[in-house]
This record gives sequence, C-alpha cells and structure tokens, in this order.
Amino acid sequence: MSYLQKFKTFSLVASSIIADNKFNLVRVLYWRIGFSPVFSNPRFYRTKKAPQSGECGNSTTGSGNGHRISRAIRKEAQDALLEYLHSTRGIQFMDAENMSKNSPIFLAKLLGRVENEGKIGRSITRFLRYHPINEFEPFFESVGLQPAEYNEFLPREVMFLSDDDLLLENCHVLCNYGIERSKIGKIYKEATQIFRYDYGVLLSKLKAYEELGLDQATVVKFVVCNPYLLVGGVNNGFVKVLDKLKNIGFEPSWVEEQLLDGNSYYWKQILGLLFWFKHMGCSDEKLADLIRLHPDFLFEDSGSKSLSLIGLLLKMGSPMMQIYSVFLQFPQMRVGKFVSNIRRCLLFFNEIDMCVQQIGYLFRSHPLLLGSCTLKKTNSLLSILNVGKKRLCQFILENPEELKNWKLRTRVLPLPDNGEDVRSKQQKTQFLLKLGLKENSSKMKKAFKVFRGKGEELQERFDCIVEAGIEEKDVYRMIKVSPQILNQSKDIIEIKIDFLVNTFGYPVSSLVNFSSYLSYSAQRVTLRLSMYSWLKEQGAADPTLALRTIVACSENTFLKQYVNHHPKGMEVWENLKREIYSDSLASPAQ
Repeated sequence: MSYLQKFKTFSLVASSIIADNKFNLVRVLYWRIGFSPVFSNPRFYRTKKAPQSGECGNSTTGSGNGHRISRAIRKEAQDALLEYLHSTRGIQFMDAENMSKNSPIFLAKLLGRVENEGKIGRSITRFLRYHPINEFEPFFESVGLQPAEYNEFLPREVMFLSDDDLLLENCHVLCNYGIERSKIGKIYKEATQIFRYDYGVLLSKLKAYEELGLDQATVVKFVVCNPYLLVGGVNNGFVKVLDKLKNIGFEPSWVEEQLLDGNSYYWKQILGLLFWFKHMGCSDEKLADLIRLHPDFLFEDSGSKSLSLIGLLLKMGSPMMQIYSVFLQFPQMRVGKFVSNIRRCLLFFNEIDMCVQQIGYLFRSHPLLLGSCTLKKTNSLLSILNVGKKRLCQFILENPEELKNWKLRTRVLPLPDNGEDVRSKQQKTQFLLKLGLKENSSKMKKAFKVFRGKGEELQERFDCIVEAGIEEKDVYRMIKVSPQILNQSKDIIEIKIDFLVNTFGYPVSSLVNFSSYLSYSAQRVTLRLSMYSWLKEQGAADPTLALRTIVACSENTFLKQYVNHHPKGMEVWENLKREIYSDSLASPAQ
C-alpha cells in the first residue's frame, strides 16, 4: 500500500473517531506519527494564502503576515472555528462563540496556514480535521490576554480545554456572577490559583464578601481590580480599610467609584497609609476632608506615592507636623505629579552640585514650592540662565521662589550679570601673564579655552603644587608642558601628590620631569605602582625604572614588558585590578 493510500485510510479512521468524540485516541494517533499542533504544518496538498482585502473600509484586524483580512473572510473563519469548537470539540456554545470572535491574533495565524480553494470556511474545517489546535491559546486570548502574557500559562501536557474542567468551571462561575469575559484574563494572570478551586469553592468566596454588606455589582468591581481578594479567606486588610473609611463617612460604593479599570490595589498598603495619617496627628474629621479633596492620596498606586512623599520629607529632616501641614495645604494636583516634581528638583539640585545641607534646607522650608513646579532640564537651565553651578546654587538659596519661573513651557531669562564673570576673567588673565603669555595674543586666547575654572581657582591649584615642595619656576614649566593638570580641583591634586610621596616613596621632584602624572586617574596609578612594587620584591623588574616608564605606557605594553616576566604576574595583576577598580565605574585608562 502506498504512502498516500495509507494516509487516506488513516484520515477515514480519524474522521470516524472524531464523529464519536473519542479525542484522546486522536491525540495519541497524531502525536505517534509526529504531527504537532497548529504551530507546525506538514502539508500534503498545495497551500495558498487566503485572499486579502485591499479596501481599508471593509477590513479588520491584520493577519500574521502584515496584510489586513476582509470582514467577509473573517466572519467565515470565525463561523468555521465556532463550528469546530462547539460541534466537533463539544465546548459550550457561549465559550466557543467567545473564543471564535475574540481571538483575532490566533484566528489570523490560523488563516495564514490554510489553503483557499473556494470557501475559506471549508479550508479551515479541513485543516482542523487533520491539525488539532491548542485550545488554550484562543481561550486565553478571548478572556483578554495577549500571547506574550499567556505563553507562560499554556499547559505542557494537554491541549484540549476538556482536559482542564476546573478552569472552565471557575471561569463559568465568574461569568455567571457578572464579571465580563474580557476581564477574566486579568484575574487569571494575577490570581491563577483561584482557577484550581474545586466545585463550589469560588462561589462561596464571592458570597463571603456579600456577607460583609456589599452588593454583587460592588463585589464584581472589587474582584476585577483585586483578584487576590479571592485567594485564601476574606482579605483582612480590605475589610479594615472599608471599615475605617466607613467610620469617617465613606460608603463602599464611594470606594468603588475611585477604582480604575485595569489597575490593581493593595489594601494592606492603603491601610498602612491611613495609619501614617493618624500617626501624624490627623483627626478623623481632617482625614475625611483630605480624602474627599484628594482621593488619590489613598488610591493612586495604592497610596505608594503618598508614602514616597512622606519618606522623602522624613529623610530631608522634616518633622511630622510639617509633613502633615504639606498634606493640609496640598495644591490642586495629583500626588503622583507632585512627587515626580519634587524628585525632579532633587535631581536638579544634585546636578548643580548643591551640598546635602543646602538641599535639606530647601526641602524643609519650601516643600510645596518644589512639588508644584516641573523644572526644565539642568543643562537647559544652565545654558539659558548663562550661569555657573556655584553661582546658581547661591542664587537659589537666596531666591527659592524663582524656581517657579523655570518651569517647562515658560520663557526663562538669563540671570543679571553680577560682575563676577568680569572679575574671574581679570584674575585668569593675571595668572596667564605670570606664565609668560602676552595679553590678547593668540596663545592667550587658546589658554583661556584650555584652562577650566576661575582665576582664583587656578591660582589656588598652582599654590597647592608649590606648597608640596616644588619651586615656582618648575611649576610654571610643568604647566606649560601639561596645562591640563590645573583642570583638577585642589583636593584631587593634593591626594595624588600625597599618594606618590607617602605611599610609594617617590620624591616630589619626580613630578618636574613627569608633570602629566597628575592627569592620570588614581586607579591607574595605584594599579601600576602596586604591580611594579610586587615585581621588584620578586626580583622580576628593574628597581630603577622611571615613574614615566611605569605609568605612561599602554596597558598592553606594561603587561608584555613587565607583568608577563613573572609566572604569577597575570594572576597578581588581575587580583590587584579587581580590588582597585571594585569601587569605581571607570575602566582602566590606557
């Protein structure tokens, strides 16, 4: 008997079995001969894509190949899928209809795998006869989950819904109770375990909330927003929040109105926020007024925005009574936006190098101002205001109310000249004249671009090197060779010189012939000199190597000429490197 004849015989047997609804045997037969679900499609006939409609007005959701499917083809495909699911697979009509009409992604994928010779419905029917589908895919999509969301929920051992009777039973309980099918997916995603409940358990949990005095419609809203309410017994945090709010005048129906579809709420966290208000000295009357004016205090992100604000102000040193006052005087805006603004101000203050004490002072003295304005980005403000960070910090401390004039979508004017720039330029000029440059010369103009900082800062850094023990004339010569050494702060220069002299024992005079030492990162210098010291102890390096030779060469050269000369050199090098750079985000300078 030929292969084709064997296949026809098998098809007749399979069709007969399908008619008798003996699907377990069908599944075994398919898997034994190597057939797989709809994902792989062994074709025994020519396949042609279903015709696509080019008319946008008569088309709906796109198929997997990027084209749009006409409404007529879509309707015919839905009817064929419905017929298969209900008549052939025995799925209840309401379930089958919902799966066929509300799983467009699955349907488009199915259409992309069938031939079209005549009616598309007939092609789908023939395809499904030989290619059983994983029924959990259209089911999960029809209850509101996308493929990326439900892939982790697909069972590994089964592909027919009839194999999971508890899933369907609990789904029916939710539907019959009044929950929309499109919202069951969210419930499944957040509380999968409730779909494993035995018969009657889920309904009893729903009824338990009705016994608290909630009507059915209210229970439905709470369950959709908080699926975990059905996990375990009646949620204690939920009950306490409702009781607390009811005691100050808010009925459960009011709470229901505050909940947004698609959001989830964590009642234990909301209860914690109510505790904080009480801890701050808020009376029931004041709390009722606050919540009535700003329900988002409790319900935006389950109160986490309000808790973040309380935590931030506490860290800044604000006393409880002052934080309570902020909530009492809260502006007409959502608490989430207020917190976003105040964090933006904190970022701005950090980026202009404002010290911690000054930031704390501003947060304690002007919290409402900081939370009410959405500042422009730091770089934009520095550019528009035409000011340096140091002066900007001082200006904000003296004029904090000016922050509200620097908001997004407002015109910002440069700060008035206070004469500081002129003085700084004069000081810088005097310093460069000492280096032997002529005023208004091309070299002077170039030096102005090379040297960063004010004139007094450059002089301070120069004096720092002199005080380390180097003569002025030698320092002038060092700066002409490596002008960038003065672009570091006085503290950094002092640390590098102290490290060279007191840690590794080099004379300070070695800087005269190798002034660029001060330009290298502390990590690079530490690594090179530490490795060199170890190599000298092992007798694997010339003890008279110059500082420039050790530090200035590239890493590859240093490894090749010195480290690799010792069998354990690379091991010691990697250990030192890991230890020295562990607290630094910078990579080694080459």
